[in-house]
Amino acid sequence: MKLEIQTNKMPEAISVMREVALWGRRKGYRVWPEEWLTPEELLTEDVLPENFCIGTVEGETACAFLLQWKDSEYWPDAPAFEAAYLHKLCVRRAFAGMGMTRLVVDAVRAKCREREIRYIRLDTALDEQAVRKIYLKTGFKIVDIIDYPNGRSMALYELEVI
Repeated sequence: MKLEIQTNKMPEAISVMREVALWGRRKGYRVWPEEWLTPEELLTEDVLPENFCIGTVEGETACAFLLQWKDSEYWPDAPAFEAAYLHKLCVRRAFAGMGMTRLVVDAVRAKCREREIRYIRLDTALDEQAVRKIYLKTGFKIVDIIDYPNGRSMALYELEVI
């Protein structure tokens, strides 16, 4: 299966994120609230319209994600373009279980090689067992844990681009 990544797809990416988040809420998963999935909430100094990506398979949108080149929130000391930062990776249900995460990571890895970027990084809640399993299986390693006063913790993941 060949995945084609398209950038600068903000409306389409947000639509997929909302679709997947709604499915997750209906299943009882802790996912992003709908009000977080708007341009007003998602656009920042680090996230511009061109950072919104979709992945298509044979012309059909299979997934969406943010691909950033700086992450001031979780990696504030890392220089810009040291790593690619993958956020809000969402896979549409019709493509679940087909290895989309690996396909996305492989595509991002190719972009990193073109730019001579050494790492792909991401974060997720430490207690997200299913997501952790997917990312570890894809080759990421947990390189740091951020503990918050409210008792929640975030795991920071990194994959070296080879």
